[in-house]
Amino acid sequence: MAFAGTAQAQQNTNPSPTLDAIRARGQLICGIHTGVAGFASPDSRGVWQGLDVDLCRGLAAAIFNDPSKVRFVPLSSSTRFTALGAGEIDVLFRTSTETMLRDTTLGLRFATTYFYDGHGFMVRANSGVQRVRDMDGATICLIQGTTNEQVTADYFRSVNVRFQPVVFERTDQAAAALAAGRCDSFGTDASQLAAVRSSMPTPADWTILPERFSKEPYGAYVRRGDDNWFDIVRWYTTAIIEAEEQGITQANAEEQRRTSVNPNTRRLLGVTPELGQSIKLDPAWAYNAIRAIGNYGELYERTMGEDTPVALPRGPNRLWTNGGLLYALPMR
Repeated sequence: MAFAGTAQAQQNTNPSPTLDAIRARGQLICGIHTGVAGFASPDSRGVWQGLDVDLCRGLAAAIFNDPSKVRFVPLSSSTRFTALGAGEIDVLFRTSTETMLRDTTLGLRFATTYFYDGHGFMVRANSGVQRVRDMDGATICLIQGTTNEQVTADYFRSVNVRFQPVVFERTDQAAAALAAGRCDSFGTDASQLAAVRSSMPTPADWTILPERFSKEPYGAYVRRGDDNWFDIVRWYTTAIIEAEEQGITQANAEEQRRTSVNPNTRRLLGVTPELGQSIKLDPAWAYNAIRAIGNYGELYERTMGEDTPVALPRGPNRLWTNGGLLYALPMR
């Protein structure tokens, strides 16, 4: 009978086919949204920007110490999990809710939560609609292959209110239909509603109703069966949150690595090598990622914070010490 420590050591020496393939090609392949402000959208130069995009870049930095060694693959809601399962991408950072059936029936695993959201509805500001119950008989734009289809149907059925779904493959298609008057409302996660509103010609013409009808925690997804790769994605995401908890920023990470005597900081930044060794990465893996993209708070504020066009308050995505839900698991 092997001791627990021996079994753990054996597990940590198992090869990772995903990591081996990434290193062999010299590039991470990351699945992202086809286009939604704040998470993933091309800027005026065609360069992808957003929270999910930067998380991909940070993961590339953790592996290669180079955030540019990543290729982005835009995927629709209906094709994202199929593409991951087929090996077309290495990891999916794409506004994807963690659910039991996705985790247990698709041959995939979600790593850990990096964004908390909830389903909502957006209507014209002059519609007179104050709450969802006022939308009896409304036509509602929805995105195919999302949890939002089921959430909407379940809620309207539960309150005995009729609605007519109009289903689209992509968010931009639904937004265009909403603007053109083909739908009375758009139902999806509140963060994406804020992104769509920011892209409208006159954002003030649109109101996001205050009610929330579901829990929509986003996590990165990987294929089952590659424990080392799962560990890398899980603990990389955790490290970006942990950096904010410790006050480590893109600007001060180098000084913190050089001068800090805090054992937690020294472990996170690779002064002591055990965290990187446990997942087969360079001891400076988390340091390299933080230097490339910053901590979670920095990511949030520059991609969808109140000074951006999306202007979405952090709300539940504040750290747990500030009344939010974000909580880094102990990295020791």
